[in-house]
Amino acid sequence: MINEKDFLALLSPAAAEHLELMAQKAHQLTNQHFGRTIQLYTPMYLSNHCSNHCVYCSFSVKHHLMRKKLTLAEVEKEAESISATGLRHILILTGESPKHSPVSYIADCVKVLKRYFDSIAIEIYPLTTEEYQRLVDAGVDGLTIYQEVYDEGMYSKLHPQGPKKNYHFRLDAPERGCLAKMRGVNIGALLGLEDWRKEAFFTGLHANYLQNKYLDTEISVSIPRIRPNVGGFTPKFDVNDKSLVQIILAVRLFMPRAGIALSTRERAELRNNLVKLGVTKMSAGVSTEVGGHSDSEESSGTGQFQISDERDVEEMKTMLYKMGYQPVLKDWQFLNGEM
Repeated sequence: MINEKDFLALLSPAAAEHLELMAQKAHQLTNQHFGRTIQLYTPMYLSNHCSNHCVYCSFSVKHHLMRKKLTLAEVEKEAESISATGLRHILILTGESPKHSPVSYIADCVKVLKRYFDSIAIEIYPLTTEEYQRLVDAGVDGLTIYQEVYDEGMYSKLHPQGPKKNYHFRLDAPERGCLAKMRGVNIGALLGLEDWRKEAFFTGLHANYLQNKYLDTEISVSIPRIRPNVGGFTPKFDVNDKSLVQIILAVRLFMPRAGIALSTRERAELRNNLVKLGVTKMSAGVSTEVGGHSDSEESSGTGQFQISDERDVEEMKTMLYKMGYQPVLKDWQFLNGEM
């Protein structure tokens, strides 16, 4: 068994000289717990209105950009476009503005989306347990929420304005999601905002705590690196490809049963190479613009960040098949209230 000290050692500079051995073990563990499968999903942005000033984000309230919020008719149009690709897992996102995207609005959107998708996860502002429960009752089964940065001092500097300044309310949000009986909870740090070894370590500790306490919740970790954005924020810390690989391998060895998600923030060639090293979930056919799956570029809202891998669902499926992996577009559903 790998303990916390071992996990820290796997993230150390010394361990960087042993990535090949780590990769072999990570590949073995991933196949043991997940088989040769990759779950595909796509994000769908409902709104880019935001009440926070996060210095690294395009959606910051300080930025003058095209703001948009989907009507329920537009939500259905997006759903039709996405479901036509075969995907049945979707992640819905909003800017962090309860005024523009209240829980009632998100619940109404979920009711529309349930006609098209078997699994709906949310990546929105942190909620209370009761609010998460309301969305679970509406049909949400997954929660993604990044702490962004675990270093509390750096967190305060990067979030100078808005409700997101409340570090501890955000830190406890994943646990509130578990208490609300989310089927899956996904966490992560935005790599580049602080020293990556420290941030990866605390992400792993957080995920391990949740996995050990909430045995009926599937815990996953995302490994996102910061991407170019409207504000032109330059990350303070460099996270190169080798460092990203080391994080993924260390997380897999520390948490063999945890899902690991890799988004289109990363370029296609790198994502291909990481398939066999512990990743279990990948996004496909991505747009970070509000209405970006069905609207023209002129009518959709400004995107959150630039993506690197622009491949559609069919291209991702082809790549996975060639590598001997099974792309999973739907892996579960509720039947008569039972999974």
